[in-house]
Amino acid sequence: MRQTTRTFRRVRTIATATAAALVTLAVPACSASSGTAPAGPGTAATAGAGTTSAAPDPTPPPEPSYPMSSTPSTVPAVREHQPARGPGWKPAPGARVVVAPADRAALADEGKLLAGELSLGYAESDEVKPGDVQLDLGAEGSGSAESYTLTVRDGRVHIAGPDEAGVFYGTRTLKQAVRGAGSAPEGTVKDAPAKAQRGLNLDIARKYFAPEWIEDRLREMADLKLNQLGLHFSDDQAFRIQSDSHPEIVSTPHLTKAEVRRITALAARLHIAVVPEIDSPGHLGAVLRAHPDLQLRDAQGKAVKGAVDISDPASAKLVDELLREYIPLFPAGAWHLGADEYQALVVRDPQASFPELAAAARQRYGPAARVQDLATGWLNDRAAVVRPSGKVLKAWNDGFFRGGVVAAAPDLQVEYWTGKEIGARPPLQYLDAGRKVVNLNDEYLYYVLGEPNEFTYPTGRRIYEQWTPLVLRGSTPVPARYDAQILGARLAIWADLAGAQTPAQVAAGIRLPLAALSQKVWDARPPQLPWPRFQALADRLRTP
Repeated sequence: MRQTTRTFRRVRTIATATAAALVTLAVPACSASSGTAPAGPGTAATAGAGTTSAAPDPTPPPEPSYPMSSTPSTVPAVREHQPARGPGWKPAPGARVVVAPADRAALADEGKLLAGELSLGYAESDEVKPGDVQLDLGAEGSGSAESYTLTVRDGRVHIAGPDEAGVFYGTRTLKQAVRGAGSAPEGTVKDAPAKAQRGLNLDIARKYFAPEWIEDRLREMADLKLNQLGLHFSDDQAFRIQSDSHPEIVSTPHLTKAEVRRITALAARLHIAVVPEIDSPGHLGAVLRAHPDLQLRDAQGKAVKGAVDISDPASAKLVDELLREYIPLFPAGAWHLGADEYQALVVRDPQASFPELAAAARQRYGPAARVQDLATGWLNDRAAVVRPSGKVLKAWNDGFFRGGVVAAAPDLQVEYWTGKEIGARPPLQYLDAGRKVVNLNDEYLYYVLGEPNEFTYPTGRRIYEQWTPLVLRGSTPVPARYDAQILGARLAIWADLAGAQTPAQVAAGIRLPLAALSQKVWDARPPQLPWPRFQALADRLRTP
């Protein structure tokens, strides 16, 4: 068919030229005084008797006119977009994600993931062709941590950042732009997070969640540019990870160490830190079922639920063995020590209710010491076990006590969740002491299964419209001067009534709250979209 078409066009051209020549011969000769026949508009003057010049090239088409581009629609929203005129970029046959050979070790995972998501090729090359997406690791210090620049120009996309995480977040923006609108707009995005810690806390102790479910949440978090998964795997109800040092404490079902390694490997590729928590000296009921001799008892000899006797060296020995066993299993750079709701300290007079603990406190720390000092010493001792690993250390806010003769180690970050517990203090007392704080406000960010104790399921709209990282307790923000001390926030799933929801219902229930949280920890400005439009955007961008 193509050959026939070319033949037809050639015959037609010859016929046209012949006809033109005949017309020229039929025109009367010009007078001597006129010289040459005038060339009218759109015609060529004769070059000589019996000849004609070639027809001029047609007028070139005008350059396409493009409107100024719009900011890409993403969750969270990008911080800055410099618009430009141009067609933008969309995936096309033959286009590739390109990583320079020098960046192969750093960016191959990011490049291959994006290529698969957008059905593009993948190449490790210094040559970038039209239609390609180039990933580029900039010089160290060329921008703030986790920042990136995404430029769409001349039919190409260039994503650069000072670290791997920044480049990765640039690929998330490109993925969402294409998913939502079919293309990425012309221009340049400059983006970076407002808060360094952004994520989800998951209670797998009270309710078992399969590794596949956890991996799905990691992928969801990554698209939202969240970077931290807290894993609470030990509590009164169960101990949910395989143990070689103390297999007697492990519950069924549980995660094997191989499954944990699979989870942490995926998390690392998605730039998410998995932060484990073995809560102590409270919330150890599952351990105590196998070691009842370590159970704390009050002055009447009554066992105290979930609490180990912190005056007994055997309690510290067991917990330290667990800490040392699990430190290598979690390669990310943080560890949660728990320390909340130790039942010896939620009574009106701990010294009277627990005289053995009071005596142990005085023996170790002097005559003025109290039970809270013994508990603080326990926290510091567990921190000393983990600290050589180089991990950042965390503890719940009600594990920090005011006054006393022993102070919590200064490098412990405060995970602030409540001011309702006996002894718990308002946020300003931690901030004024210079503590770094992470926001897990139980009024907005606690997804407690079954809604016991007056908890209600958080909504995305309430987080989006009312909460900010400065709102640490209740609904009143702390003064903005403390903003730098608030390191970020996590939404927390607690399975108090484990059967109240299935894992699928939990995933559906946290989807919009997690999206709203991502917006508020990525960008400190008031959201630009009203909630209905934000919700519609989150629905549209959702990966099945």
